[in-house]
Amino acid sequence: MAKPDYYDLLGVQRGTAPDDLKKAYRKLAMKYHPDQNPGDVDAERKFKEINEAYDVLSDERKRAAYDQFGHAAFDQTGGGRPGGFEFSFGGGSFTDVFDDLFGEFMGGQRRSQGAGTRGSDLRYNLEISLEDAFRGRKAELNVPSTVSCDDCRGTGARDAAEPTSCDTCQGVGKVRAQQGFFTIERTCPVCQGAGYVIEDPCPTCRGGGRTAKTRTLSVDIPRGVEDGTRIRLSGEGEAGVRGATPGDLYVFVSVRPHGLFQRDGMNLHCRVPIPMTTATLGGDVEVPTLDGKRSRVSIPAGTQTGTQFRLRSKGMPALRGRGVGDLYIQATIETPRNLTSRQKELLRQFEQGGSEKTSPDSASFLSKVKDMWEDLTE
Repeated sequence: MAKPDYYDLLGVQRGTAPDDLKKAYRKLAMKYHPDQNPGDVDAERKFKEINEAYDVLSDERKRAAYDQFGHAAFDQTGGGRPGGFEFSFGGGSFTDVFDDLFGEFMGGQRRSQGAGTRGSDLRYNLEISLEDAFRGRKAELNVPSTVSCDDCRGTGARDAAEPTSCDTCQGVGKVRAQQGFFTIERTCPVCQGAGYVIEDPCPTCRGGGRTAKTRTLSVDIPRGVEDGTRIRLSGEGEAGVRGATPGDLYVFVSVRPHGLFQRDGMNLHCRVPIPMTTATLGGDVEVPTLDGKRSRVSIPAGTQTGTQFRLRSKGMPALRGRGVGDLYIQATIETPRNLTSRQKELLRQFEQGGSEKTSPDSASFLSKVKDMWEDLTE
């Protein structure tokens, strides 16, 4: 299958200025980057194609060769290949743009030759109670991680000795090899791109500069924290390789379901069973609040199931802000059970003396049913 035109891949015209070319590439690279499209094979293929296209068109010599000979300019079989060009894929435009685009996401500023690798970010899942979210608290975390080796101070060499410059790459971290028409630049196989080698590794970390350790960290859980909140602890991730910047620790907070209260933003909801006599005649009931206290709610006579009562400022505090939500009490009328003979007799007498005024909802429902049946029989 014929390779797509590089200009078409980037969505630009021939003769496009370098700055406009770079803008077009940046936009597409961000759109199709694998981290933005996990598991998307088509996006990964597209990302590789636009990288290849930009690598050629951003270089004046490569672009001139492509404009004259097309893809044949880079065909190593020799067909239509122009002479006099030497292309290196190592230290050019794509690396600069990639670091500019994704450097912060992948760990901060661009690394210089021979520098260590930034430590990995860590995730810690912390489950708290609704009471903890209401009050806020300080949590102690036991985090398994890697830390800088104390014996070599992170250098990886015995007694913190200075590493030796790599003879293979002369400290550059990359080596070049000629393959036909191309000069290919690759990571040095001896020092793995570090630019130096450790002749006498530290016996504690075996030259890695890091050791495994479980650390105890303290994190403040603010009042009003919500389920799914992410707290970042800068520099508390894994140690960087050979003294590089450590990663970050991200604490993901989840709030356990509560036995009485359901949360809705800053508001709380609580279902409270109301005795039938209290709902019928009216009265007061005590309801719990999340601060461990009780509040008295006045129940008017004739209260039905589903009726809500609002207790102002008895909900959740705002996260890092002002104000407190409300507590909504939803009445659930409880039907009496395990009645004595006397209680049953009194209820029968009540039923016999009842009327439409006593149970208006039932009377209205039966009237609607009667009208429906009459309509069906006509």
